[in-house]
Amino acid sequence: MSKIEKISVALPSEMVAAIRAAVESGDYATNSDVMRDALRDWRMRRRVEEIEIEEMRRMVQEGIDSGPSLDGETEFARLKAKYAVTAEAK
Repeated sequence: MSKIEKISVALPSEMVAAIRAAVESGDYATNSDVMRDALRDWRMRRRVEEIEIEEMRRMVQEGIDSGPSLDGETEFARLKAKYAVTAEAK
């Protein structure tokens, strides 16, 4: 088991009330359990954010590696013309 260390944290009264309510309702056994759960959630959110940033970087690099960019207006005009011809053929 990891070493337990006690720290003191100043919180707004609304947060303290929410922690106490969670304990009083039986959702948690102690105030410390509430805080540990909140910190686990915080760490998980940070990790998810890191993964999302890494994925965005990978996707940007994939786009860069795919070759030169195309002008959107030119491509949309080309596609409109292509599908207009296809629609007329039907």
